Amino acid sequence: MWRAIASNALTLFIVFLVVAAGVLAWGRQMFTEPGPLQVAICFEVERGASLSAVSQALAEQGALSDSRVFRIGAEYSGRAKGLKFGSYLIEPKATMEQVLADLTAAGQSTCGREVNFRIGVNGMDVVLRELDPATNRYVEVVKFDPATEAMPPEYLDAKDAADLRWRVTLAEGVTSWNVVEALKRADFMAGVVDAVPEEGALAPDSYEVEPGFDRAALLAEMTARQSAILAEIWAARVEGLPYKSAEEALIMASIVEKETGVPQERKRVASVFLNRIAAGMRLQTDPTVIYGITKGEGVLGRGLRQSELRRETPYNTYVIDGLPPTPIANPGRLSIEAALNPETTDYIFFVADGTGGHAFAVTLDEHNANVAKWRAIEAEQETAPQTGGGG
Repeated sequence: MWRAIASNALTLFIVFLVVAAGVLAWGRQMFTEPGPLQVAICFEVERGASLSAVSQALAEQGALSDSRVFRIGAEYSGRAKGLKFGSYLIEPKATMEQVLADLTAAGQSTCGREVNFRIGVNGMDVVLRELDPATNRYVEVVKFDPATEAMPPEYLDAKDAADLRWRVTLAEGVTSWNVVEALKRADFMAGVVDAVPEEGALAPDSYEVEPGFDRAALLAEMTARQSAILAEIWAARVEGLPYKSAEEALIMASIVEKETGVPQERKRVASVFLNRIAAGMRLQTDPTVIYGITKGEGVLGRGLRQSELRRETPYNTYVIDGLPPTPIANPGRLSIEAALNPETTDYIFFVADGTGGHAFAVTLDEHNANVAKWRAIEAEQETAPQTGGGG
């Protein structure tokens, strides 16, 4: 009898193992197979939310076929306690494994709303936008100028949301004074800036911040990033450049930055100024003259006068030899690369060509012909005359 009992027990145990293996295989398959979600969603993980609450919410929104399998998979993989607060884009047909990875990986929201405080050459604005899960593109909700406009209701309603992301973006070519003055109007930041950073020391880029982030700390991050960029590109510079230091290259980069907004032109523009230096010519570039007038504090807002072009200042490159004493703006990476890895050309002149770019010339006759074409375009457009790059 005991032999029969033992035999039956062994049989039951084997059946149990087979069933358990089958259940495990079924669960593993469910965990890794495409999910039921038909349309992308933006899913929010609330601060302190439990795995049970999150899995239930995911199932209710159609992202999971079985919340229990999701929880078991999270426990089995050791990520059950790794949920990160924020909003996350869940793609159609995302597997449970991918959903779990999205909600536990880096902790940086990939969906929802964000505020971008943008600092540009001619001003600033605040943009509140929201990601459309269906198109995976941000849609602008509201935009306003904090210097001249009241905060709109949409912004006021959104600014205290726990999952709202914040960033500060610097455009290429802004001056350090512009940056500091703009940051004073960033109502979501804290702290006082004691001094304006040196011109050229800040890296134009986009910076993730949090409400209450210290203004001076952000400026320090911008400075560290620009220093790293300059050191990296300086180390890889081509031979034969006339700069005595990386700081002189930064000055040239700032001039290139202010002379053209066309990325593919920057190395060519740099070659023009370096050719002028090699030929013993003055740089003769209007943006440096303008900086000598404004000191980087705001925009001139008019054309240069002949008296200003003749006036001797440390920044008037129609009068002085070589580079001005400091950068005239904060140049971006592409302009720094242009100054340290320029094109090899014989160009000495350039002028606007009416397309947003410039026409380049080797001889004065060629340049004068290009200038005549530009003047004709100006006349057709009935616009005020403007300088196209230092003749």
